[in-house]
Amino acid sequence: MLESMGKAAKQASYQLSVLSTAKKNQALLVIADMLEAESEIILSANEQDVAAARAAGMSEALLDRLLLTPARLAAIANDVRQVSKLHDPVGHVIDGSLLDNGLKLERRRVPLGVIGVIYEARPNVTIDVATLCLKTGNAVILRGGKETHLTNQATVSVIQRALERCGLPGAAVQAIENPDRALVNELLRLDRYVDMLIPRGGASLHKLCREHSTIPVITGGIGVCHMFADESIDFGKALTVIESAKVQRPSACNSLETLLVHRAIAETFLPALSRKMADAGVTLHASEDALPLLQNGPAQVVPVEPQDYEDEWLSNDLNVTLVDDLDAAVEHIRTYGTAHSDAILTRSLTNAERFVREVDSSAVYVNASTRFTDGGQFGLGAEVAVSTQKLHARGPMGLEALTTYKWIGYGDDLVRA
Repeated sequence: MLESMGKAAKQASYQLSVLSTAKKNQALLVIADMLEAESEIILSANEQDVAAARAAGMSEALLDRLLLTPARLAAIANDVRQVSKLHDPVGHVIDGSLLDNGLKLERRRVPLGVIGVIYEARPNVTIDVATLCLKTGNAVILRGGKETHLTNQATVSVIQRALERCGLPGAAVQAIENPDRALVNELLRLDRYVDMLIPRGGASLHKLCREHSTIPVITGGIGVCHMFADESIDFGKALTVIESAKVQRPSACNSLETLLVHRAIAETFLPALSRKMADAGVTLHASEDALPLLQNGPAQVVPVEPQDYEDEWLSNDLNVTLVDDLDAAVEHIRTYGTAHSDAILTRSLTNAERFVREVDSSAVYVNASTRFTDGGQFGLGAEVAVSTQKLHARGPMGLEALTTYKWIGYGDDLVRA
């Protein structure tokens, strides 16, 4: 089955690679309109997926990722329209030069070809990835989790019909509908047709892809995000940023998971933190030295476990740990971070610059929430993933990250001497 899907995707990619920007934008607008026109079909399918997932005991955090509402679907359709307005990187000349031998060289952006994406309970990914791939002239093979099976099936059907309405191959966007996990392993070895693989899920999925894929893999999206509050902070402003980073959408990979507090301010800051987190319904997981300063506050407090530092909560839970200085904060982040998004709250320019230099994450913030690590927030359009790697792409992956380049040489009947 996947062999035929791969062949069809490769053929579709050839057609997409030479489409004009106007033609691609037209297709995106038709997709957006049809997502809204057929929203009842998609929402009905999602309702069934959510009911099945809830009956199977899925956590509230993952249910929130799975859920589509009319408002969310309308927002996704509008995101598709925004992608149509973004600059098309395909065909852009990155740089060039005229060599002494008369050869004119240039590097020009071109599509990658066929992209495979494996993801879990996130139906919005289906549309985000499909539209970004289409904008950049790439075909895509999607493999969502069994939790999103019906939602993805309905959504991809709408997208394919929209493409065919525009005279484009429906095989440009395909989904593996069979939930059999063996097909994931088959996809990982489809290197004859698939040019890049992007897993969006937990650590086990990323490990599987890294160890078994014969296709180049872009990993990321696991966000054990940190924030360091140093001794110079404005308490009120800092607490506002901390609360937003934790509770705005706890199930997101860029939400705050561990707060590092300078020991010098702990005695006065932690009681204020307890009151703020109690109002927000956040449970604090405190280190041994932070625990006594939090236990008399209104927030629910429990001792932090060593493994809590290594995993995403994806819920209204926050680790709180005291550190002696900036060096200790950086060391903690290097030990437990996932190179996703980390921040410092400070009024010290020296500390801010040191933190930016020494924390090697894909996104580093000064006096700002980690929740900004997002393609839309960065002005990239809906992202295909957040890469925590250092090769090819890093951070939110927008349109340019879905392209590569080719060298083009122009001569006048030129031969090498």
